[in-house]
Amino acid sequence: MEADRGVLREPRVLRRPQELTGAWLGAVLDSGEIEAIEVERIGTGQMSESRRVRIVYADSGEASDVSERPGSVVIKTASDDEASRSTGVGLGVYEREVRFYRELAPRIGGPLARCHAAVIDPAEGWFTILLEDVIEGVQGDQIAGCTVADASLAMRSLARLHAPVFADPQLGATPWLNQQSPLNQALLAQLFEGFVERYGDRVQDEHLEVCRRFIASADGWTADRRPPLGLVHGDYRLDNLLFVPTVEGDVPENAADGAGEPGERALVVVDWQTVSWGAAMTDAAYFLGGSLSSSDRREHEQRLVREYHDALQEQGVRGFEWEECWEGYRRQTFLGILMTVAPAMLVERTERGDEMFLVSLARYAQQVLDLEATALLPEAGTGRPAPLVPAPADERRHPRGREQLWNESWYFDAISDDGELGMYTRLGLYPNMEVAWVTAFVCGSDRATVAVIDFEAQLPGGDDLTVVGDGLFMTHTCTSPLERFSVRLQARGEAHDDAAALLRGETGENVDVSFDLEWTTRGEPYAYRATTRYEIPCDVAGEVRVGDEVLQLRGRGQRDHSWGARDWWSAEWVWSAGRLEDGTRGHGVEFRLPGAPRLGVGYVQPPQGGVVELDTVRASELAADNGLISSAEISYGELELEVQPVAFGPLLLTAPDGRISQFPRAMCRVRARDGRTGTAWVEWNRNASLR
Repeated sequence: MEADRGVLREPRVLRRPQELTGAWLGAVLDSGEIEAIEVERIGTGQMSESRRVRIVYADSGEASDVSERPGSVVIKTASDDEASRSTGVGLGVYEREVRFYRELAPRIGGPLARCHAAVIDPAEGWFTILLEDVIEGVQGDQIAGCTVADASLAMRSLARLHAPVFADPQLGATPWLNQQSPLNQALLAQLFEGFVERYGDRVQDEHLEVCRRFIASADGWTADRRPPLGLVHGDYRLDNLLFVPTVEGDVPENAADGAGEPGERALVVVDWQTVSWGAAMTDAAYFLGGSLSSSDRREHEQRLVREYHDALQEQGVRGFEWEECWEGYRRQTFLGILMTVAPAMLVERTERGDEMFLVSLARYAQQVLDLEATALLPEAGTGRPAPLVPAPADERRHPRGREQLWNESWYFDAISDDGELGMYTRLGLYPNMEVAWVTAFVCGSDRATVAVIDFEAQLPGGDDLTVVGDGLFMTHTCTSPLERFSVRLQARGEAHDDAAALLRGETGENVDVSFDLEWTTRGEPYAYRATTRYEIPCDVAGEVRVGDEVLQLRGRGQRDHSWGARDWWSAEWVWSAGRLEDGTRGHGVEFRLPGAPRLGVGYVQPPQGGVVELDTVRASELAADNGLISSAEISYGELELEVQPVAFGPLLLTAPDGRISQFPRAMCRVRARDGRTGTAWVEWNRNASLR
């Protein structure tokens, strides 16, 4: 069936392993009737799950070739955890692995597991990959390292993978292989702070200094796309290599070819979720730096890289001279630093993980020192990519994801020029729960907080953003994409003299509330790199009515639009957006993920225009006993602000599974260290389950 290793079948995508049946499997394998299957979890992947499927065939004799029917296969699916699956979709790792097996594996051949099927639901992100079970393969051990002989095999096998597509211009222009990483220099620097705090006393000072030197140039290093470029596995290390012993226990002559039957291969490379197109020597430097002891690497490194280079030439690669190969190898030694620091602070912490990260960092940093690779780094601070701008089409609704908590959100806020009146509203569409969330607040200095809260409003159909609920009618109209947006509301709200009553679940005094407001862009629309979200600073004008009171609102604010799975109750954050009296605007968010260092991203828009992306955003606050925030500080890089809440629009959020989050969003006055003043909206998402 698969002599050319091509993917020949298009089965339906299995969202969960429980959907696997003998009939589905038999159709994919063209094996005849399957009587029974036995499934067991293998591996410890976080964004994906792999399972071995043992097969019992019925004696039907219907198989296309009974002698070649596999006794077992491996099935890989998306994680059952919504947060992990959302991360996998957002990072594009599912699409990359499916497309690798569909589009590149048949062309490359070599040391790969045979693929029976690779399918994905592009709208919802679910995927299914059915692979040959290399059951006789022995997984490498990243901590123990490998022998020089094993390293030689791995380097020759790597050349076998790289050669068929080396410097291919078509692949160099293929979008799914050339996606921008959300892990930029600013985030890496913040992760490194947490790494030093956790592991610093167990890392040599000179190795920490290597990390600091690299991180200062990380954006420039990433942006360096000098040729030749080629296929990059992205995580070519021992844990992703299966060493296959032969009957005699020896490595066959054609071991690196990957040709012939499974028993003839000496190495199989797995886990292609990080595949990309980049510097040709990336995988080679990453593998040798992390897989050999420092003494073995020093003694054999140049010979092993020459073996790789010679193998490329033997397979037809031309125009890649040895001197270029060796310098490219030295230049790419820094991937090991990045792939140690970031995962160490983002994945679930384990004792083995700690040991692996410390061993790996010591090996990679020493590799950099031995090769004097820091001399090849670009100047610190160079290479930062230009800020991203949202597309006008993104103002519309987006195809929904599969997750229960997938939602699409439109926020609008404003504070009057005199700083006395504030409002904000959010429309959240939850198509998989068949509801819309509508929240709207009017508040201000020396006035009651008026709240409109409906978590069961009617979900609008199509591209419509008109929402109807019990005593509620709300419309959203984009009159000019990225330029003008209006929101109109008529509703029955509740007035609270004590805004904290909303966090206690108390009801207020009924009052009619309406507004008719327009947001006009006054600044640069900004799209975030790490998530599907954009924000637009605005002037805001229109009318607000509370009971019989009519208020004209002229002021400043912002609007933002995001879509994706959002679990309000799995983490905490502090988001803020404000404007100083000289026209400076600051936007930012500090994420507070359980077990991870705080991570801040954001930007400043100076009065003269433009966007300055920040290396850090920091926040701290004092919370009162009633759940409201009494004071806070926020730093947008070097712009440090004292924050004083003036009025609140708080929410009490309850998850479908009962988890509780308090959301004391506040209209604030701010003061910079240099005396400039202004206003801002700040939100704190505070989870009871994490406190």
